[in-house]
Amino acid sequence: MLRIHDVTVPFAPGMTVGPEDLSFPVHSGTHVDAPSRFLPGGATVDQLPLELLLGKARVVEVLARERVDRADLESLDLRDDLRVLLKTRLSGQGAKGVHPGERVYLSEDAALYLAQVGIKLVGFDYLSVDREGSADRAAHRALLGRGVIVVEGLDLCEVEPGEYEMACLPLRIHGGNGAPARVVLRSRG
Repeated sequence: MLRIHDVTVPFAPGMTVGPEDLSFPVHSGTHVDAPSRFLPGGATVDQLPLELLLGKARVVEVLARERVDRADLESLDLRDDLRVLLKTRLSGQGAKGVHPGERVYLSEDAALYLAQVGIKLVGFDYLSVDREGSADRAAHRALLGRGVIVVEGLDLCEVEPGEYEMACLPLRIHGGNGAPARVVLRSRG
């Protein structure tokens, strides 16, 4: 079996830094949410298994107007997939400041379905899988609470549905509840 070596020095208190300190919000742009964001004692971003962040991913297009429901996903037959990236009508709009009423989100039931069929990583093409202003963050909790990694803020507008090789590498922030990530897809075959 191929062994993956993480040779990255984690961002951590007390680490050596350059002459200018850098600060940035970790839940903006393309980023990974760790379970610790919503679940006390959950894994932090530096504890996420690399084997789940690298490998075959399936991009699926969901045409929901406002909310992605379980029925939207059941018809896609996702049972053999570990990593699914959801392309909605908003793909490519994340940097443009979409009005809250125009956003698409994942219903709690859809999130539970993804976890139930064995998905280990869910990518979404907007900044949150949850409805704008959601107090309970039901989709996040349904996914993260079942060990599913959440990647948000993807730009899939130029990516056709299908299978790809994915590399998703969040910054290794010690104890972080999320981190910006570089996510790349390579056509298979």
